[in-house]
Amino acid sequence: MEIKQLRNRLLQLFPEDQVFTDELFRLAKGTDAGLYRLVPKAVVRVNSEDEVIRLLGFCRTGNLPITFKAAGTSLSGQTISDSILMETGNGFEFSTITHEGATATFGCALAGAAANRMLMRYKRKLGPKPASINSAKIGGIIANNASGSSYGIRHNSYNTVKSMRIIFADGSVLDTADSESCRSFIAAHPQLIAEIEQLHRDATNNEAVREKIASKFQLKNTCGYGMNSLIDFNDPIQIIQHLMIGSEGTLGFISQATFETVHDAPLKAAAMVYFSNLRDVSNTIIPLRSCRVSAAELMDRNALRAVEDQEGMPEELRSLPEGAAALLIDTSADDEATLLSQMAEIEEKLAHIQTLAPIKFTTDKQRYNLYWNVRNGLFTSAAATRPPRTASIIEDVAFRAETLGDALTDVRELLVRSGYGNAVMWGHLLDGNIHFTVFPDINSPEEVEKYALFMHELCELVAVKHGGSLKAEHGTGRNMAPFVEKEWGVEIYDLMKRIKRIFDPEDILNPGVLINDDPDVFIKNLKRIPEANPIIDKCIECGFCEVNCPSKNLTITPRQRIIAYRHLAGLAVSGNEKNNPVRKQLKEISYPLEETCATDGLCGLACPVGIDTGKLVKELRWKQNGKLANKVADIIANNMAGTTALLRRLLPIPHYIGKTVGYPAMESVTKGLYRLGDGAFPLWTRHTPSGSKKIARNILPASSPDSPMAVYFPACITRAMSGPSFGYKETEDIPQKMLSVLRKAGYTVIIPEEKDRLCCGMAFSSKGFREQAQKKENELNEALLKASRNGELPIVCDMSPCLLHMRETLDKRLKLYDQVEFIHDFLLDRLQFIKQPVSVAIHTTCSSTKMHLEEKLHTVASRCAEKVIVPENIGCCGWAGDRGFFYPELNNSALAPLREGIHDATEGYSNSRTCEIGLSINSGITYKSMVYLVDKATT
Repeated sequence: MEIKQLRNRLLQLFPEDQVFTDELFRLAKGTDAGLYRLVPKAVVRVNSEDEVIRLLGFCRTGNLPITFKAAGTSLSGQTISDSILMETGNGFEFSTITHEGATATFGCALAGAAANRMLMRYKRKLGPKPASINSAKIGGIIANNASGSSYGIRHNSYNTVKSMRIIFADGSVLDTADSESCRSFIAAHPQLIAEIEQLHRDATNNEAVREKIASKFQLKNTCGYGMNSLIDFNDPIQIIQHLMIGSEGTLGFISQATFETVHDAPLKAAAMVYFSNLRDVSNTIIPLRSCRVSAAELMDRNALRAVEDQEGMPEELRSLPEGAAALLIDTSADDEATLLSQMAEIEEKLAHIQTLAPIKFTTDKQRYNLYWNVRNGLFTSAAATRPPRTASIIEDVAFRAETLGDALTDVRELLVRSGYGNAVMWGHLLDGNIHFTVFPDINSPEEVEKYALFMHELCELVAVKHGGSLKAEHGTGRNMAPFVEKEWGVEIYDLMKRIKRIFDPEDILNPGVLINDDPDVFIKNLKRIPEANPIIDKCIECGFCEVNCPSKNLTITPRQRIIAYRHLAGLAVSGNEKNNPVRKQLKEISYPLEETCATDGLCGLACPVGIDTGKLVKELRWKQNGKLANKVADIIANNMAGTTALLRRLLPIPHYIGKTVGYPAMESVTKGLYRLGDGAFPLWTRHTPSGSKKIARNILPASSPDSPMAVYFPACITRAMSGPSFGYKETEDIPQKMLSVLRKAGYTVIIPEEKDRLCCGMAFSSKGFREQAQKKENELNEALLKASRNGELPIVCDMSPCLLHMRETLDKRLKLYDQVEFIHDFLLDRLQFIKQPVSVAIHTTCSSTKMHLEEKLHTVASRCAEKVIVPENIGCCGWAGDRGFFYPELNNSALAPLREGIHDATEGYSNSRTCEIGLSINSGITYKSMVYLVDKATT
C-alpha cells in the first residue's frame, strides 16, 4: 500500500495529530535503542484501548504487521518495524495505588521511575529495576521481563505482576483480575484455551522438557518465551498472563498491569570490595545469596579504568592491578540495629574469600552515592570514548553460580581473541548476570563479519559449554532470535513456535522478533552511523533523554532530533544532497527540529554520554541567523537600558485595558493578533507580567555597620517585566521583594553600577547570537568583579536560568547564588519564619535541577507554608525564555498534567519569572517568585 493511501485510510480512524507518515517522522519515531534500523510505513499514537483495538482491526483486515512501542529503550531490536508502528501515548500514563502501596496499577505508558516516585511515600517500589527505569515504560518493562540490579529471579515482572489487561490480535480484551472477563474470554476462545491446556500437558508430562525448563529458569532468562509459565501454572488464564511477560509484543498488547510492590527500606549501606581477579569475585555469589543483600554489582578492571580518572572517583581505583575486579555490595534495613547486623553477616560470610583490602561498609550518604556513581558511570564512560562511527552493543548473559568463575574467564578470553579486548564488563552478581560492551563499526562489512563470528562463538560458549542464558534481561529481539533454538533445543523451540501460532495465527504482531528462521537476521538492517556533528556523534540512540523533553508529546524528542540530523548529514556525505537538499530539508523540519526545542539541557542530564541536544539546536540557530537578525540583536545588546525601559512602560498598558474591558475580552484580541501574525507577535495573556519599577539606588545600607554584605544582580527580565499580573495581591515587583527579604535579614546590599545595561547573555545565546551573548557576558563579568571586590562578596541573582548561565560563563572567582539557594544558605538563620496556613505548589526549573536545588527549594517552601506539594511528572515547563510567547503549544504540552498535579494547592512558587507565566496559565493558580512567599512568612 502506498504511503499516501495508507495515511488517508488511517486518517479515517484517527485524528491527524496521531498519525505520522512524513519521511523524517517515520525514521525518527521508528528508532529504538538497538543496533537495527527499520523505517515504518506509518506511526500511529494511541491513547486508549478502543484506539488499540481499532488499529489492530485495521492491520488485521489489511494483513499489515504491527509493532508496539513504549519508550523504545529496548536493546535487541524489539520495537522497530517496516510496517505499522503503534506508539503508546499519554492516555496510558494513569496509576492507582492500593493497600498502602502494597499493590499498584499502572498504565503501560507510565515510566518506571514515575511509578517509583508515587510508591516512595509508602516505602515501596517496583520489583524490576532496569538501568533504563527513568525512561523505560511499564509496558516495555513487562514485555521484556526486565529486572536490573534487583534480585532478578525473585523480583522481576514474572514474579511481581499480579494481574493485567491484555488486547489480543483479534481485538478481544482480557482482564485477568476480573472473573467475569476471564469467564467471557474462555467462552469466546475455546480453541485457544484448549491449545494452551495442551501445551501445559506437553510441557509437564515430558520429564526431560519439564526439567530443562525448570533448570533454565533458575537463572535470569529472557531468551525466547517464558516457558516456565507452562509448568508453574495449571490455570490457562494464569498461563496466558505469564506468557505475555517477556513476549516482546508478539502475543498481544498489555494496556495496564497491577504489581505486588517491594519494600524499600530507608536505611542503606554499601561496600566497595576489590579482588585480584574475576574468579575470586565470582566466589562470593553463593554466600551473598544467603545474606540480606539489596544489590551486588560486579565491575571488571576495564570498567573501573573507564571511570578512574573522573572527578570524585575513589583514589584506590588507579592503583588496582591488571585483572582486578570490584564488587559493590548494597544492603538496606528499616532500623540501624538490623542494618549493622546485616553488614556484619555479609562480612562474616565473605571472610574466607581473599580480597585486596578489608571489607568496609559505609552509611555515609556522600560515600554511598560515590560508590554507586562508580557503578553507574561505567557504561557512560566506555560509550563516550568509543571510536567514531561505531555502535555501542551491550550483550547480556547469565551463568550458574558454580560455573560463574570459569564462564567469566572464558568470556574475557573470547573478547580478547575476537578483537574486543577493550570491552567493559559489569553485571548483577546475585543473578550471575553479566553485561559487556563491544563497539563494532557496523558501517564496515568486515567489522560486521567479525561481529557475526564473535556472536556465534559467544552463543556456543554460553548456551552449550556453560549451559547459561543467552539473554538474561535484555530480551531476545532480532539480536538473539537465530540462537534461541541453540539454547533451548528443537523440542522446546517447537513449543515456542506453537505459542506464537496460537496467539497470533496471522503473524501480524511484531513478526520476526523472538521467533525467526533467518540465521542472519541479527546482522541485517544494521544502523548506519555517520559522523554528523561532534556535539552528538557519541549518541547511542538509547532514548534515556526523552522522558525529560518538554516537546516529547508535541513534536519530537532529543533522540529523534539527533536521528533526523544524522540522516540529513548522511545524505550530504553520500552525495545525495542534490536530490535531497539538506539545507532545504532542515528548513522544512525546523518546527519540530529547532523551533519547539526548549534548549533546557535536561536531556544532557539523562543522557548516558552527556549529550545536550540543545547545544546542537543553538548551533543550527546560529547558522540560520542572517544579517538582519544579527543587526537587531546588536541593537538590543547595545541598548539594553533602553530596551528594558521601553518594556517597563509598555507592559502595564494591556493590564490597564484588561481591567477596564475585562481580561477575557482583552485575551480574545491578543489571541487574534497572535494568529494573524502567525507567531510574529508574542501571545499576551492575563498572566504576562506588568512592568517593573526602575531601581534608583546602587547601595542599600543596613542599619548596623557590621552587617553582612551581598551583591544583588537583578536580571534584565526582572528589571523589565517582573511586576504583578493577574492573581497577584501584591503591588511590588521581584526586585522590591528581594530587597525586602535582604533588608529583614540585616544585609547591606550592593547593586552593580550601570545595572540597567547589564545582561547575562543567555537570551542571546539561546537564539544562536554568539557574539552578542559574549559581549554581554564580558560586560557583566567586569561589573560583578568590581561590585563583589573580585569575588569576595556573595552575589545573588533572581532568575535561576540566568544564574546557571552566569555560572557556566563568568569568572570562577565569583560566588554566584540563585535567589532560593541564597535564602537557604545565608538567610534561614537570620529570619524569623511564621508558617502560613496555606497549601503551596512548587516548581523546580530546569536550571535549578541542573544546579541540584530541588531540596533547597522544598526546604525554603516548607519553612514558609504548612503544606508543600511537588506535582508529579512535571519537568521542564517548556516556556524556554521567551519561547512560550511565540510557541505556547510547547508550554501547554509540557505542563498538561500540572492542573491535576497541584491537588489542593492555592498558590504556586518557583524561581524564574518567565516560567511562572506558563505555570500560571496551565495550573489554574497563580505562580510567583519564591521571594514573595519568603517575604510574606518572615519578619
